[in-house]
Amino acid sequence: MIIQKFGGVAMQNQQQRAKCIQHIKKALLKYRSVVVVVSAMGRGDDAYSTDRLLNVTDAFEKSSEAKDLAAACGELIASAVMSAELVSEGIDNTIIYGQNTGIRTNGDFSNAAIEKINTSHLLKTLETHSCLIVPGFQGMNKQGQFMTLGRGGSDLTAIALAAALQASHVEFYKDVPAVMSADPRTVTHYERFDKLTFDEFLPLLDCSRPIIQKKAAIHAKKTATPLHIRGIASNEEGTWILP
Repeated sequence: MIIQKFGGVAMQNQQQRAKCIQHIKKALLKYRSVVVVVSAMGRGDDAYSTDRLLNVTDAFEKSSEAKDLAAACGELIASAVMSAELVSEGIDNTIIYGQNTGIRTNGDFSNAAIEKINTSHLLKTLETHSCLIVPGFQGMNKQGQFMTLGRGGSDLTAIALAAALQASHVEFYKDVPAVMSADPRTVTHYERFDKLTFDEFLPLLDCSRPIIQKKAAIHAKKTATPLHIRGIASNEEGTWILP
């Protein structure tokens, strides 16, 4: 099995999500099972983005518990939309969310750590469904409260699930076709990488817009989880990050 992670840009609108669905179809033909982890749809002021949800009221700054509950809704909405659109394309799937993901968190709201993952419900569901949709960016503490994993935390969800489920690798679909030495939107000269070690990859994440969350990449290195970073709009090979 593999994990596929689709970010906010990939989930932004129906045209973009159609590209996601094509990648999911190909993965289902190639692998026995696919777990799809999604981010909230869009960025910035997009209707269902995390930022838009958190701007509903200034009062969220007074309640970290309420703020995390609101923030978690973006990925829940994205999961529902992706699941419905997959069904409309004839792809059987089910959504796993809340306590059923088995993701137990601790620490601080808005920047929680994953304490452990109980995979029993996920594995049981994989016996009857080859495609699972999981909202990223969130887990639940022992009190049953939603906690979010920090900016870019859906990347950590995907990698932590891959390690817990012993997946082959994680495929990240981005708005660039591969890992570059610099942001191609801001510079004209940059190097494109076909393959990197984690020690080569991690320094590239020390920038204002890292291609994946650095905390997630560190977890991938620790668990020796291979990563495959690809472009949502192409079938190019992209970049492999290997132990």
